[in-house]
Amino acid sequence: EGNSLGLSRPRFHMSEERQVSKNVIEVTDLSKAYGRVKALSGLTFSVAKGEIVGFLGPNGAGKSTTMRILCGMTGADSGEAQVCGVDLAEEEGEVRKHIGYLPENNPLPEDLRVSEYLKFRGRLKGLSGGRLRERLEATLNLCDLRRSASERLIGNLSKGYRQRVGIAEALLDEPKLLILDEPTIGLDPRQTGIIRKLLDRLRGETSFLLSSHVLSEVEASCDRMLILNRGRIVAEGTLQELQAEYLDNTVFEVVAGGERSVIEKIAKDIDPLCELIDENPTTATGRKRFSFCTPQGESSAESILKEFVNQSVTQTREFNIARPDLESIFLKATKRSWEQTDSFRENLREVSATLQPDEEDEEGAR
Repeated sequence: EGNSLGLSRPRFHMSEERQVSKNVIEVTDLSKAYGRVKALSGLTFSVAKGEIVGFLGPNGAGKSTTMRILCGMTGADSGEAQVCGVDLAEEEGEVRKHIGYLPENNPLPEDLRVSEYLKFRGRLKGLSGGRLRERLEATLNLCDLRRSASERLIGNLSKGYRQRVGIAEALLDEPKLLILDEPTIGLDPRQTGIIRKLLDRLRGETSFLLSSHVLSEVEASCDRMLILNRGRIVAEGTLQELQAEYLDNTVFEVVAGGERSVIEKIAKDIDPLCELIDENPTTATGRKRFSFCTPQGESSAESILKEFVNQSVTQTREFNIARPDLESIFLKATKRSWEQTDSFRENLREVSATLQPDEEDEEGAR
């Protein structure tokens, strides 16, 4: 049984469910299709209180569809979704009271001043009197708009200022969850830094679901990442957890002196599986930057370093363990999901072929 949003009825009574779930977002087996195209296929994830979560994926992965469903702006075909313990299948209007939303293309009236627009939006959110004035002052200060932009026409503002006006509007009624769709797209480094500082100020108080293609910003701002592809979560965790999962070999570099054969022998005496993959001169002193890789992990790399330091002949000066950045993890995770899907389809075709009777057997049967 579903509702106007297409979501399944909860398995618990509302009061029981609110006691069970402590997460700000709980999504279970959410599905959505547009005609024959599946946007979401059994999507399941959660966001904890005060957590900043990066919501990543290639174009068409289902990010915007998920955010619109959580905001009550579009329906799902099946599944369950809760925001702050409120089930979308039961209290769609109540859910909106807990959410602030900044869409990718933030629509703002260009003929209003910033303060006029925020007052107007505050009244629509049910704020009035002293409470409205208090929240208006707080959000203008929080988004650094009070001194420079509160009385300016929105149509005269830069892209960065407009994004901050959109975030201020989303924060007016103190939502427990803020959903941001590409908040830093098109911004220069200074404007991006302002948005990042804003997230830091609210960290731990407000939960964030942040969708962005600017992976360096997600890496810098988010506590945890969810990577979608083809409507499913294909990877999730902290940056350190994802690095551990998608790091096939530990790659490390050593700046040292000595012959290649000597350096390589020291490393292999500690770890026979360690390979010297590159060497490049660094300074006029004769030292070189040696690059190694090993399947034995960082502990092996650290043991090799200790041995280099103990061997005075190497004159070791630098050591660095290379870890994959979020972009590398993103590409590996999505590639792996495509390969798994293609492999599944190929196996399905093979099974279907074995179940089909041979044409000659069919003729003989006739």
